[in-house]
Amino acid sequence: MADTKQIENKSAAVEDELAGSEAPLLEHLVELRKRLIYSAVTIVVLMAFCFIFASTIYEWLLIPYKAAVPGANLIFTAPQELFFTYLNVALFGAMFLGFPMVATQIYMFVAPGLYKHERKAFIPYLVATPVFFVAGAALVYLVVLPMALHFFASMQTEDIEMLTSVSEYLGLAMLLILAFGICFQLPVVLTLLAQIDLVGVDMLKKGRRYAIVGILIFAAFITPPDPISQLGLALPMYLLYELSIISVRMVERRRAAALAAQEAELTGSSSE
Repeated sequence: MADTKQIENKSAAVEDELAGSEAPLLEHLVELRKRLIYSAVTIVVLMAFCFIFASTIYEWLLIPYKAAVPGANLIFTAPQELFFTYLNVALFGAMFLGFPMVATQIYMFVAPGLYKHERKAFIPYLVATPVFFVAGAALVYLVVLPMALHFFASMQTEDIEMLTSVSEYLGLAMLLILAFGICFQLPVVLTLLAQIDLVGVDMLKKGRRYAIVGILIFAAFITPPDPISQLGLALPMYLLYELSIISVRMVERRRAAALAAQEAELTGSSSE
């Protein structure tokens, strides 16, 4: 009888915790629109700010190219190409700087539908998201992009010289930086899915071979057609997949420990 009352009390507490969080579909859509507007305004404001420093951002992005191809100059073949390149650089800077704000808006949209303990568990991932994003961008900037440029430059001959368009190089650099930054969110995404019990260690282990094939296909699709860039993305993604398995195992152990403590508490209460 005491157990029944305790279960009822816990159920009532859960209902109280979620009370007021229910909302009709229209309110969800209004909330989603608000978060999208905040994110868009953030990107636009940051883009205007970054456009002022577009030439500085351009020089920073040019460092790997100068290191890999000493003495080479970039060219532009249309009068408006350099202007639109600066616009793209400003948009890239806005997306890079605004990523934490966009992630925060996503959290603020989903937070009302979470339990209190789930909200607390969500915060570390909110912090880890920009950290992994910067780690992926740094890998491209310091390792993958210089190695890929060395590979491309080595194909020059006495009769064939590499004359790179400024828009093509910066487009490649910005694409790789954003792609690696997003791909490095793999541990965050899989661990969050483990928190809501959608994935588990056994599932990830059984799907390892399929994950490897998927990673190789994705790397071949998103990177330039050279083995350095493809391996530069595929190998870190596989290591992140293995890191995700370790992280998911920790989540499962914490969940099992919490359930064991709860059962022990109920057993102790019933014996009294």
